[in-house]
Amino acid sequence: MTDFLDALRDLLARLSTGDAEDTYHDDWTKLLHALVGDTQADASTLMVMDRGSLRPVAVLGLPDDVRGRPFRLQEHPRLAAIAAHPGICRFPPDSELPDPFDGLIDEDMSQVHDCLGVALRDGDRLIGLLTLDALDVQGLASLDDGELLAAARLLGTCLRVAEQLSTTRQQLSEALEEEQRSVPLQQWHSPVMGRLMNALSLVAPTDMSVLLHGETGVGKEAVARALHARSQRHRGPLVQVNCAALPEHLIESELFGHRRGAFSGAHAERRGHFAMADGGTLMLDEVGELPLALQPKLLRVLQEGEIQPLGSERAERVDVRIIAVTNRDLSSEVEAGRFREDLYHRLNAFPLAVPPLRERSEDISLLAGHFLEVNRIRLGVANLRLDADAMAALTAWQWPGNIRELEHTLGRAALRALGEQGAVSPQRRQTVLRLSPHHLALPGLPPSEIPACGETPANPTGAKRATTSDATALPLRQATDDFQRRHIQAHLEAKSGNWAATARGLCIDPGNLHRLARRLGLKD
Repeated sequence: MTDFLDALRDLLARLSTGDAEDTYHDDWTKLLHALVGDTQADASTLMVMDRGSLRPVAVLGLPDDVRGRPFRLQEHPRLAAIAAHPGICRFPPDSELPDPFDGLIDEDMSQVHDCLGVALRDGDRLIGLLTLDALDVQGLASLDDGELLAAARLLGTCLRVAEQLSTTRQQLSEALEEEQRSVPLQQWHSPVMGRLMNALSLVAPTDMSVLLHGETGVGKEAVARALHARSQRHRGPLVQVNCAALPEHLIESELFGHRRGAFSGAHAERRGHFAMADGGTLMLDEVGELPLALQPKLLRVLQEGEIQPLGSERAERVDVRIIAVTNRDLSSEVEAGRFREDLYHRLNAFPLAVPPLRERSEDISLLAGHFLEVNRIRLGVANLRLDADAMAALTAWQWPGNIRELEHTLGRAALRALGEQGAVSPQRRQTVLRLSPHHLALPGLPPSEIPACGETPANPTGAKRATTSDATALPLRQATDDFQRRHIQAHLEAKSGNWAATARGLCIDPGNLHRLARRLGLKD
């Protein structure tokens, strides 16, 4: 309990600094480990409520992509039962309620046999859940309910204080997509996305024009929505217009509006996008496609803050913040004479580059977890997971189509796996689909050439291989533990005792590796 209180104190100290929420990951994991690390749980999660869904902030014994999955109570009856229970909610081994983590536990693909959870509350308000799962029947029977409940109440206080001490969490929550397929922006692991989020937080509260540039499919629209949500204009409208999709003869009318009779076919007055965005933000997508003839008029609006609808004799004041989005190099367009230099500098007041997915491989597991959950719901299966080789293949691929390509790749893979399984609709609720490299069908990466995750070093010092007679003489669980022990030892020796490098080589979360090593007797 002392370790738990120390970890809780450290987390509260970090929360009081107002740092961005994505920096808390190690602190939440340390807290969860201090609470459940000495139990017989094979998997555990700490979740917080975020816009109506439970979002894991720390996991042990589960793939890292679980932290990218939203868990909605209405879709997970076991989590709903925990949320409604006043104390420790224990499930019998023969419970018919589907477990949200069946098929996801790293050490075994079998069904969970012992499961419990406790709701984290602030008064009557649900603010999170703590869950523990064990593969062995009665694996959690010896756990002290009173001690766990007391710790859960402290965790509830911790989450409540987190909301009070830092406005960052609220700002990040507002930046989430309101649609089902939104990706939580606060969970990125990669340094490049950390820098982007820091720059975004810096410019969002201002009224400076922002030029978002990056390759197709990197998520520029999601970043633009995050900019608006974190701005002082977040209560105003966010109006999006795709400049490339507008016919050239209608662009001026669409942007600035027109009066009735202004031109042939103008049978009624129309407000333009600038007027609709008054008091809010206007996102000009594919701004590099604007024809040269219209660019001076756009420049005038940015300089003067006035628009003049077609057919009107009076200018109208508008208060609009511009976010321009493009996948072109506008400086090169200026040199080529296809884009006005003065307009470019006006739009480029604060440039933000959204990095391609190949430069942020650390984020692939979180993105994959999000898209796997979307497809799990769409297909109506119990769970979707990636095996280690499939995750290694995703990390190795260069992703020319970026996040959009990843989304479609996982959607197709899920359908292929479902087709192989042959599960008809009534059976799908119990189906766990495991995606392998051949389901992904990545171009240029035939299955035989897809890198395996964490290959065992060839004959490492001190690594004893089990003979066939040794293996057949052991129970399955003991043989599995034996293999894992030798496998981890081999990697640890190859990495000169560096646990972090060993975790990377094994493609496992460092916290999960430390916990597994303690269980196997490799660490004190």
